Parts: sequence; structure tokens; C-alpha cells
Amino acid sequence: MCGIVAYIGPKDAAPILLEGLQRLEYRGYDSAGLVVNNKGLKVRKVKGRVADLAAAVPARFKGGLGIGHTRWATHGVPNDVNAHPHLDTENRIAVVHNGIIENADELRAKLVADGAVFLSETDTEVLAHLIARTVQETDSLEDAVRKALKSIVGTYGIAVLDAERNGEIVVARNGSPIVIGIGEKEMFCASDVAALVRYTRQVVHLEDGELAVLKADGFHTFTMDARATSKKPLTVDWDAGHYDTGGYEHYLLKEISDQPESVARTLRGRLDGRFNIAHLGGLNLDPRETRAFRRVKIIGCGSAYYAGQIGAQLIEELARIPADAEPASEFRYRSPVVEHDTLYVAVSQSGETYDTLAAVQELKRKGGRVLGVVNAVGSAIAREVDGGVYLHAGPEVSVASTKAFTSTAVAFALIALHFGRVHDLSPADGRRIVEGLRKLPDQIEEIVKQGDIIEALAQKYATHPSMMFVGRVRGYPVAREGAQKLKEISYVHAEAYPASELKHGPLALIGPEMPTVAIVPDDELLDKNLTTLGEIRARGGKVLMVGHRVPDSKLVEDVIVVPKNEVELDPILLGIPLQLLAYHAAVALERDVDKPRNLAKSVTVE
Repeated sequence: MCGIVAYIGPKDAAPILLEGLQRLEYRGYDSAGLVVNNKGLKVRKVKGRVADLAAAVPARFKGGLGIGHTRWATHGVPNDVNAHPHLDTENRIAVVHNGIIENADELRAKLVADGAVFLSETDTEVLAHLIARTVQETDSLEDAVRKALKSIVGTYGIAVLDAERNGEIVVARNGSPIVIGIGEKEMFCASDVAALVRYTRQVVHLEDGELAVLKADGFHTFTMDARATSKKPLTVDWDAGHYDTGGYEHYLLKEISDQPESVARTLRGRLDGRFNIAHLGGLNLDPRETRAFRRVKIIGCGSAYYAGQIGAQLIEELARIPADAEPASEFRYRSPVVEHDTLYVAVSQSGETYDTLAAVQELKRKGGRVLGVVNAVGSAIAREVDGGVYLHAGPEVSVASTKAFTSTAVAFALIALHFGRVHDLSPADGRRIVEGLRKLPDQIEEIVKQGDIIEALAQKYATHPSMMFVGRVRGYPVAREGAQKLKEISYVHAEAYPASELKHGPLALIGPEMPTVAIVPDDELLDKNLTTLGEIRARGGKVLMVGHRVPDSKLVEDVIVVPKNEVELDPILLGIPLQLLAYHAAVALERDVDKPRNLAKSVTVE
């Protein structure tokens, strides 16, 4: 991985490829490159940013079709040679690739024995040599790609050029996204619609095991066994303006500040004040089916997993259905027992997270009923599941998730309300939750306005090498997400524990150099949480409390006060200050806020 862009049409490809790659920078990468075909393949690739690549491309770098790539290293260190595109020995075939070829070493050994000369350490270069060998036998690029891919074990999203065929690009997908953009006498392709929306909003998503040939005047799709497939274009709701910083210093701050509106979009049209229920027609479940489920299992990765923990708590509290969350990457490898009366919910902002997608596919093979909670319309997970909820949070560009995380938690509140009212949640409690959900956008706005206060606190605490985050029950997943945000964008080590678990081991770490961020909602556990703060202070620990009231000054050093909502919904609000805390800590430490090191936005490899 991480980003693919392709163009064929009457314009020069290079500027379009560079602009598309810039749109994909948020996904995380370490090198970039492109190739155009103009009486032979012209290649430029560099370790570094797309700006470095643009500086390396000469003014007269002409060609009406080309492919580009931003790489996140999996095989071989980041350098110019390992950057994509990769070519065969004769410089006839060029390939860009997202994913991992698991049998690359075996294939490389066979190709070397046959005389192929490899330049890079990557698995991708194997594909270039395989396709080059096959194209000489078939004299058809699409057949050559199709036959070469039959030798591959692993995941891929690829785009391929043939120097001897100046009128076509072949693309293919298996586990890594490929989106075709339909223009006027021109065609585009990318791994994310972000690279396409400036030029077209008509897109087609390839399915796993599907290929396409792109020509300037159209495209056709087919399967690995050469059967033609039929694709219906979708209209993308987002436009290029959604991917601008909007005057903010960083995308991350823009996306945190956008949350009053993004949460309002998640709620829009879904709350029914007459019957005090949530309307979620996309679940594709009638009341009888809903009541038949005896358990809910939520799967996701990273922030999606932590949002799933909040969701499980909401479902148990409001619907009284046993629910829990688990990392999708662990779930798919432990040979899970798939029960007919368990409802599975897959969570992914991008809808392309490979571990989550693979878990969904395993569940489907075993007959499980799977819903999706995703942001990207038409994404792989959205197409695989039996139903679900779109977040409508809008594009999220920064690698660290903020508004998608919050909208995911809100979506789970809607699901829990819907399930609760189908089960035994009273109309009065339903009304209470509906009114609480309607308050969220304005309350989030109140928190965002505390940015200056939180910035000062972040500058104070960012100087510490480590921080502890604690919370009880509803507060624990909030603490986990807060620690995740801090570590991923500021690189400050952070750990999260249930507050009740401190005395069972982690308390040994507490001292003046280990501040604690404590999530303390004003709920039935308030007194127990305050006791925990006393234990920390007794050992010289500094406490930054995030809660609804200011406690005794002996218990805390600093407080961030958050507006009070219903106790079940409070975790949604308690997480917002932690996003701002992590952001301002990262700025204070001069980190690359939107593109933290070693990370990618959409993790499409294992």
C-alpha cells in the first residue's frame, strides 16, 4: 500500500497523477513515483513526499496515460529503488501495487532462475516480471495480467501499463480497493475517491477478483476467468472542497472542529420524536428478526474497535442484549464460533480495512448475519454486509480518526436506541435518549470552544515522556481512545487501564513523571472514581480530570469540564477534549500531525 492513481485521456497525465497523489497523502506513505507512456515508459520515483516527486518531474514529461503511487513500506526499506512503479527487465511493463504478495519469494526465485534481473527488495516487482513474461505469450495485456494474477497468493490492488499498448491501462483488485472514475472521453482510477472528485463524481468500485481495462472512451470489467461483468456507476456525494483544510492549520483540527456538523449529519432524519425511536432502514431487520438476536458482537481495528466498545456498552444498557467488542484482526484468526442468534457488526471508517473485511467474509462463509457501520459509501465492507448504517461524517483526511470515531459512537447510540425500543426500553427512556442525542451537536460546539484552555494544558503535559489514561465502565473505552490519539500523533507513550485495575499492577508506574488523565463522568460510579484519584495523588501523581464537575482540589491538578448529557451518551462527549489534547500536544512537540510516522489511514494489508 498505500495510494494508486491512474489516468488515460487527451491531457498530459503527469499533472493529474501528481494532484491525485497529493489528495492521497493523508493515507500515510514514505515514497512516491509515477510513470507515463509516450513512445516508451518514462519513470520518476523518489523517497519522500509527493512535493519531492513533483520537483523531480521535468517540465517536458509528456504522455496521455500514466500511473502513480505513494508507498507505505512492507517489503524493503523506503528508498528510490523500492518506490513504485516497478518495471520488468526490458522496461516494457510497469506496475503499481497496494497489498502484499505472500508467495513473492518463491516466485522471485523461479523468475531469477529464468533470467529475470531484480532491482528492488519489493514483492511488487515480481508482478512486473510475471506480466512481462505472459504478455509475450498472449499478445494481450488484459490476458497477461489475468494469467499472471493466477500465480499470486495474497492481496492486491494494481494498475498496469504496457509500453507497446499506448491506449489502455489494466487494473485489478483482490482485497485492496480500486475505484474507477468516469470522465468525458477520459478515464481515471484510484485507490480512494479522494483522488478522483476534482475530475469526476461518477465512480465504479471493483469487487475482489475483478479486473478492468480502461481506455479513453470507456472501460469494461471482467473476472479472473474472463467472464464479462456489469457495473453501475455511483455518484459520490463529496466534492474536492471536502478535502481542503478550510483555513485551519491542519486537517486534524478542521475535522475536530467539524464535529458539531458531522454529528448532526449522522443524526439527520433518523430520530423519531413521536415514537421515540431511531429510524435505521439500512439495517434490513424487521422487529421480529431484531428480537431473535440474543447477542451482539462488534469487530473493528484501532479507533473503530474502541468505538465498538462504546457501542457494546450502549447496546447492553439500552437494549439489554449482551454485547461485546473485539479486534477484528484477532477475531478472524481464533476460529470463532459463529452463532445463528448472534448479530455481528463490522466497524470501519474507510470500509476497506483488510482485517475487518476478511473477518466479515469469514462470518459470511459461516452463515453469520453481519451489519456494517462505515463512512465510505460503496466501500468493500458496505458491499459485503447484509445491512448497516452509513456515518455521513464526510471525508476524513487526517490519519488519526476524530469525527468518524465520534460519529461511529453516535451511530451505535442510534442502533442501541432502535434495538432498545424494539425490546423493552420504555417510551419515556426512549424520549430521554432522543432528546440527549439532539443536544449533542451544540454540546460538542461548547467543548470545541475550550480549545485555548486545552492547548495550554497540552503544552504543560506534553513534556512528560509517558501518560496514563484511566476510566471505569463507560469511561474505559474513552480512555483507550484518548491514549491511542496521544501516542499516534504526538509519539508520547500512553497507556490506558480500567480505573479499578490500577491497584492490581499499573499503580507501580504512578509518580510525578507519570501524569494520569482520568475520565470521571458524573454517574453512579463518581465516588469510586474519586477514590481512585486519591490513590494516584497519594503517590505523587498528577491528575488531569475530564468530567462534569470540579472536584476537591486535593484530588486533581487540572480539570476539563464537559457538558452533561444522559449518562449513556456522556462517553461521546468525554472523548472530544482528548482529541484536542492530543492535537495540541503534537503541535507543541512539532510532530507531523496529519501524517504521523509509520501509520496509514486505510490499512489494507495484514
